[in-house]
Amino acid sequence: MFIRVLGSAAGGGLPQWNCNCPNCHKVRNGDRAVHARTNDSLAISDNGQRWYLINATPNVTAQIEAFSPLYPGPHIRATPILGVLLTDAELDHTIGLLQLRECAQIEVYAAPPVLHALNGAFPIKQILEPYAQFRWSEVSERQSFTLFEDRVRVYPFQLGSKPPRYASKGEEGAWVIGYRIVDQWTGGVVVYAPGVESWSEDLDEQLANADCVFVDGTFWRTDELRQLDISQLGAMEMGHIPISGAGGSLERLVKVEAQRKIYIHINNTNPILDQHSEEYRTLQAHRIEVGYDGLELEV
Repeated sequence: MFIRVLGSAAGGGLPQWNCNCPNCHKVRNGDRAVHARTNDSLAISDNGQRWYLINATPNVTAQIEAFSPLYPGPHIRATPILGVLLTDAELDHTIGLLQLRECAQIEVYAAPPVLHALNGAFPIKQILEPYAQFRWSEVSERQSFTLFEDRVRVYPFQLGSKPPRYASKGEEGAWVIGYRIVDQWTGGVVVYAPGVESWSEDLDEQLANADCVFVDGTFWRTDELRQLDISQLGAMEMGHIPISGAGGSLERLVKVEAQRKIYIHINNTNPILDQHSEEYRTLQAHRIEVGYDGLELEV
């Protein structure tokens, strides 16, 4: 199974258009220790010729153009992209579906609350209906499904229950999910968990015996935005467990036995994005990677 990180940043990307935080400032001024990033997304393939995306970001067309195996062909209007797996209903993970409207047909997998939101508060399903044959497939935790003629089995699991700001606060359920992806030919296992509200026993079970894990790296500290006078909201209030501190993801991730452990969905304010920072060196000491656009691996 082939994996390509199409994007590694949280909502605003890096640099964020209206932000002059230290990381955004450094990117704009050509500091080589900090690299530009687009919204988080993966591409997965069984053979390098046909692909599924995990999340469809506002940057999806640029992400496709940055990775030649996703180029169209061989026919004039053909694409190797078979479908999209959504982790939530956030705008930075769903807006890209609008940009995929020129396709002939494509399948979208999502949890029930997400499908409901995309048919209501953000009516993307109705918007897309006149343009292409989108097939909307409901996924539920503990109910696996297969891709690539049953070669790859996908196990969805719940990561959180926080809906996006535009959606109804009254609807409960698996608003945020992760995927455990198993190549049934090679036995390779990849786990994608970009939005972790809290570290649970279930998450530990999903990460067990994986070859590679991608885990929520949105914020380094819980008061990161308050320290920069950006927002009074803490990391947990925004649906993301911080990396550092008591109860943070770092102390749990170091115990995971995966060969590769990678932080993904990294906010533009997070100091781990600066390769000269103490925080970046801390992760290196624990053999934990900072995800970046263009990272590739095979399991």
